[in-house]
Amino acid sequence: MGLTTEGAAAGGIETGTIYRIPHAHRHGRSRDLFTVWFGSNMMMLTVVTGALATTVFHLSPLLGLLAVVLGNLAGAVFMALHAAQGPGLGVPQMVQTRGQFGSLGAVPVTVLVVVMYVGFAASNLVLGGEGLQSMAPGLGRVPGILIIAALVVPPVIWGYRLIHAATRLMTVLCGGAVLLSLLWIGLRAGGRIGWTSGGASVTGMLGAFSVAALWQIAYAPYVSDYSRYMPADERGMRLAFHATYWGTVLGSVLPMALGVVLGGLAHGAPVVATMSGLLGPVAMPVMVILSVGIAAADSMNVYCGTLSSLTVLQTFWPQARFGLGWRLAVAVVLMVAALLMALFFAGSFMESYTEFLNLLMAVLVPWTAINLVDYYLVRHGAYDVDSFFHADGGIYGYVNGPAMVCYAIGIAVQAPFLSNALYTGPLARAMGGIDLSWLVGLAVTAPLYLWMAARAGLNDVSGVAAGNGP
Repeated sequence: MGLTTEGAAAGGIETGTIYRIPHAHRHGRSRDLFTVWFGSNMMMLTVVTGALATTVFHLSPLLGLLAVVLGNLAGAVFMALHAAQGPGLGVPQMVQTRGQFGSLGAVPVTVLVVVMYVGFAASNLVLGGEGLQSMAPGLGRVPGILIIAALVVPPVIWGYRLIHAATRLMTVLCGGAVLLSLLWIGLRAGGRIGWTSGGASVTGMLGAFSVAALWQIAYAPYVSDYSRYMPADERGMRLAFHATYWGTVLGSVLPMALGVVLGGLAHGAPVVATMSGLLGPVAMPVMVILSVGIAAADSMNVYCGTLSSLTVLQTFWPQARFGLGWRLAVAVVLMVAALLMALFFAGSFMESYTEFLNLLMAVLVPWTAINLVDYYLVRHGAYDVDSFFHADGGIYGYVNGPAMVCYAIGIAVQAPFLSNALYTGPLARAMGGIDLSWLVGLAVTAPLYLWMAARAGLNDVSGVAAGNGP
């Protein structure tokens, strides 16, 4: 069975799915990686997330901005390291997870990732629809959601190239809207911003820092899906890292900085309403652009969810060839599921479900630790990619015992430090509700897996070349 795919037709619909992209078909550009992460972060949700620094964690705008910047700089390191794996292996992120967990061992975490993709897609449809409704009250919630959903569909169908085109457009439109908002509010309300007024607690700084860092870590399962088209050489890997890192950092810090300022000016009022009031005559175009911009991020959720779903299907049906038809069919199923959730389970259910998705973030932390340690410190990028698609896992087997043990331990040690509307651990409660679970998960899982992998002899990669062939 051929384990490569042609990728994307020139200027047309993407034919590549979960199989390795041959070197001859690597047409990825670093500037497109920059805009895919810059443009996809330019949305209202990012603004509201930044506002948590001054509204929930009660920091002064100056300290809130510092925490947001540092959190994004730190968290983006992990997701950009995942992005650098794409050029070397040429497969989607969750496919290469089989190299660390085994063919069956990778299934549970991949299924959970699909659940998160669909959940985030539904939540974004609701947010985008409500944003349009706020600017045009006569529109109604359902039509607003349907408009956003209609904008999501074309990039999902056409795939890689159109997703990049959409995020390039969002880089210009949404980036311009955010910069205009910062300038407008700075000129109109700059004198009312008390940069040093407010709280200055360590718990507040840690809380805002963690929220920003987790924002970046949440993208870890996405990134190789886009960098796999980059050239499979050291330069391609280096460019993938830097383009992804600086794209996502700048794309997140700018709207989050806007949120920090708005939170300081809101004085308890809703952040979105405060922003609309301060923007005055430019509120309508800015709010519409940022609401519509969420469609680009949503198309990435459905696209990546489709690739992850195909990865699960291929595990149990290895003799099948999951090509374009399968990608489109699965994408339709996931899109319909997200749309039905957005239409019929809005309101309090969606709020609770979003909290559940945030709680599920705890499963990503030990996964990212194991993945990065295995790739960079244990196997040094040397994987037998063909084995990823074997029914028995090839040289990686059905299950990698050390990875599964470390994964379970990594989730367990986070529990006391979790802080969420659905569950707050005792240690997190003692620290004032600050969620430091991700730091604990990384600190425990990474060295534990490095030690267990060495004992199991997993660092013997003799005879396996990095990237494993063309």
